[in-house]
Amino acid sequence: MRSPRLAALELRRFGRGKLPRAAMVALLVLPLLYGALYLWSFWDPYGRLDRIPVALVNDDRGATAGGKRITAGDDLVDGLRGSRTFEWHRVSDAEARRGVEDGTYYLSLTMPSDFSRRIASGSGDSPEPGALRVRTNDANNYIVGQISRSVFSEVRSAASTKASRTFLDRIFISFSSIHDKTVTAAEGADRLKGGLGKAEKGSKDLADGLQDAKSGSGKLSTGLTKLTKGAGDLEDGSRRVADGTQSLADNVNGVYAKAGPFLKGNEKTIGDTARLVADSAGAVRRNLADLVRLAPGAARAAHASSAVLDEVYRTRCESAVVPDPVCPDLKKARQAAADVAEVADDLNTLIADQDGDLKTMRANLGTLQKQARALSARAPHLYEDVDDAVRRINRLNDGAARVAAGAKKLHAGLGTAETGADKLDQGIGTAAAGAQTLNGGMYKLVDGSGKLSGGLHDGAKKIPDYDRQDRDKRTGVMADPVQLASHDLHKAGNYGTGFAPYFIPLSLWVGAMVAYMLITPLNRRALAAGSPAWRIALAGWLPVVAVGVLQTAALMAVLHWAIGLRMVRAAGTVGFLFLVAACFAALVQWLNARFGAAGRILVLALLMLQLTSAGGTYPVQTSPGFFNAIHPFLPMSYVVAALRRLITGGGLGPVWQACAVLSAFTAGALALTALAARRRQVWTLDRLHPELSL
Repeated sequence: MRSPRLAALELRRFGRGKLPRAAMVALLVLPLLYGALYLWSFWDPYGRLDRIPVALVNDDRGATAGGKRITAGDDLVDGLRGSRTFEWHRVSDAEARRGVEDGTYYLSLTMPSDFSRRIASGSGDSPEPGALRVRTNDANNYIVGQISRSVFSEVRSAASTKASRTFLDRIFISFSSIHDKTVTAAEGADRLKGGLGKAEKGSKDLADGLQDAKSGSGKLSTGLTKLTKGAGDLEDGSRRVADGTQSLADNVNGVYAKAGPFLKGNEKTIGDTARLVADSAGAVRRNLADLVRLAPGAARAAHASSAVLDEVYRTRCESAVVPDPVCPDLKKARQAAADVAEVADDLNTLIADQDGDLKTMRANLGTLQKQARALSARAPHLYEDVDDAVRRINRLNDGAARVAAGAKKLHAGLGTAETGADKLDQGIGTAAAGAQTLNGGMYKLVDGSGKLSGGLHDGAKKIPDYDRQDRDKRTGVMADPVQLASHDLHKAGNYGTGFAPYFIPLSLWVGAMVAYMLITPLNRRALAAGSPAWRIALAGWLPVVAVGVLQTAALMAVLHWAIGLRMVRAAGTVGFLFLVAACFAALVQWLNARFGAAGRILVLALLMLQLTSAGGTYPVQTSPGFFNAIHPFLPMSYVVAALRRLITGGGLGPVWQACAVLSAFTAGALALTALAARRRQVWTLDRLHPELSL
């Protein structure tokens, strides 16, 4: 009978009765429970740290630094409660101590009363480091203590960084304030320098001006002497002008007395006459223009008419056999046309010779037209205009009289001004000497203000000035100068994903181990029938391989769809696990076939050796030397390394190496099982009466 048929018969045996069927179901489910429950319990412990009760004590009383209130304890508490790192409970220090002791809280974090004061002391004369107190109790849980040390180390680092940023930010703000004040002082010095420069220039201009004023005051005195003499002459002249305007006013008033009534009674007549003159001048000007324009054409037309009549006369009177009766009239008309042409030529010649005079005449006619129209327009008001002119002449006469009186006063005042000008000349001389002294002092002030301005500008350049963005960047670097640039090439999604390569092969090994508790490693029928040893080995191996495939499918389905295991290479992972199940089945079969009841103990012992040397939790290099020594010689070492690459990603070198190693282990185990089967075909006393039976 062939091996597959023997394997099928072995599996069909479990379908006879309720108990065998239940045993087969348990066989299929046991690796699932083993692997899934383990992974489920370890799936994401760090994601559930917020369920761990931790006491939080805030005794900080706050502090004041630089006029600003600092509450570092409250800020840190708000940050911790917002982070949800643990399940924080705000309690007193005594409650925290009791809770950590009796297990109510796994640990406690305390902000002492002087926490803010110590942080604020960095800006004072005696800086002190802030202190956070952590209380743990390994009797409650050792792992929580280890986790807390890592978490609180990050809390301490974050708090220190924040405190340092606050302190450094004040320093940089102080730098900016000093810089701004220095720049303001420098700008003030610039303005002072500019003002002193202007003052120095003004003092120099004042000195020069006073010197010029001294010269001018002398000239003023001399000039006033001349003005006094001239004012006397002005007084005489203005008096004579006043006399003349008085005579003019008398004459005009006499004429106006006679002509005024005539103008007032004949305004309309004067206007109509002026309008008629304007219209006549316009008509003559237009006709004259038409004459000049049409004369050349008329001459040409007259000559053309004369030529036509000459031709008609020759045709009808001179060339015809019988003269036309109208010839005498044609002859008269011919002569008349010649006379008209001659007159037209004379007129055209006259116009051409008198062209300049005609243009002048037309211009004069235009001027006459405009003036006549202006006179026509003003005629209704002619009397008022003449009356206004008379009044103005009278006002001129009155003004001339007042000018004469003023000139008399001016002459008297200039005499007084001449005396004052002499005194002014003496005073300006004294002021000019003082202005020279002032200019010398101002020059020294300008030089000193220039040095002050330059020094302040140089100082401002050396004082850093940081804006908010630059200040934040610098405080961040100085508060935390070393950063960790972490890049995970193939990151596991959570804790369970990282442990899956360790627990999955463990469950498959247990599945194979339990399978051979129900399925005989060597088929008894085949042994009794004397079948070939290799066929007996395959007949005992194939049923467990089939069970292992089902176990793998069920396990991975639950891990993926129920628990949430995400695999980078899902198909490759499942296919590789089929190979793992086949290899583990071959190894467990050989140990059971070769050593019998003792083989089950060896299977369990081999499992322990593989778990401790596979590096599934900590790197194998951290284990004692014994485990490092056996690590390369056990199949689970290669299974764990390959599953890590298949589940989380990475190069496939370890996968191909694992496939080769597992294939070698499988072939070797089957060969040893065949050898054991060959030996089992020979019955001995030990087989009939074994020393130990399990």
